Amino acid sequence: MTALPPRPVTLTGQYVALVPLAPDHLDDLFAAGGGDAEVWRWLTGPPPRTREELGGWMGRLLGDPAYVPFAVVHRASGRAVGWTTLLDVVVPDERLEIGWTWYGRDHWRSPVNTETKLLLLTYAFEGLGMGRVQLKTDHLNERSQAAIARLGARREGVLRRHRRRADGSWRDSVYFSLLADEWPGAKARLTARLAEG
Repeated sequence: MTALPPRPVTLTGQYVALVPLAPDHLDDLFAAGGGDAEVWRWLTGPPPRTREELGGWMGRLLGDPAYVPFAVVHRASGRAVGWTTLLDVVVPDERLEIGWTWYGRDHWRSPVNTETKLLLLTYAFEGLGMGRVQLKTDHLNERSQAAIARLGARREGVLRRHRRRADGSWRDSVYFSLLADEWPGAKARLTARLAEG
């Protein structure tokens, strides 16, 4: 199968639905995590303190065709509680990245991240025919590194002095990847973890 480029689609699970990010999600998203410096601590740029600043972040995602952003909608409440993005898509090389992901603090250590990644990885490998999905995070963000490893992704290495943080310091980026032949085992583990609640 030849890989396909991602497009704005709706991906629905038991706990979350991933829907194309839209300005209509802004109020929910600001209520979920706007102004919470800990939520935005590891993302590039100063944390959005106002609804307008969060709208600026959203506008950058929506205005750049290199990104395919999704609102993460908590199905029980019907409210958007974060967003996640497909980026760095190279169709001839059958690869993409999952990134620019955040959730409101109320949904940390819940099924939200597990199911979000299960839906995105299923879409990437089974819907688009990708051979590689990568994820990266700040080398100081141990919580994110542990969550990525729990997905079944393999740590590949570190790009030193890769990005400037909002405070002006330099971040090293830790790269992880999951390959198509590793996906069936990872999918089984993620599905089992979701079944446990």
